[in-house]
Amino acid sequence: MIREETTTQTAMPQPMVALEPVTLTVEAAGKLAEVMAQKGLDKAGLRVFVSGGGCSGLQYGMMFETEPETDDMAFVTHGMTVYVDPVSITYLQGATVAYEESLMGGGFKIENPNATSSCGCGHSFKSDDQPAGAAPQGGGCGCSH
Repeated sequence: MIREETTTQTAMPQPMVALEPVTLTVEAAGKLAEVMAQKGLDKAGLRVFVSGGGCSGLQYGMMFETEPETDDMAFVTHGMTVYVDPVSITYLQGATVAYEESLMGGGFKIENPNATSSCGCGHSFKSDDQPAGAAPQGGGCGCSH
């Protein structure tokens, strides 16, 4: 048997890339930083979550948080710390929090690739992963948000 010398190139391991489960647009991060500074919440982060209710069965929520829960996912996007609980991440993986100005004023909007349908108010949605018993709590888009 003849053995040929071959040079095998060993591939260098690829660096781990930390993916942000929920991202903020630059505009959203800037507006949040502005509001936090006005409220004296310089050490706080943003909690993004999902809860039952709303026109479509699930609704989005956001609030400032000074300390994460022990099982939260925490990450930084555009200088803003974001916290998401393990249940909410199922519904929010890949979502983007945006801030938009309009003639009626500005507001935050969550663009969620996991939503199979959304209410016209933009505050509630339905997902394929939604439990069977989670029925919509309202009708149409007469939300009382």
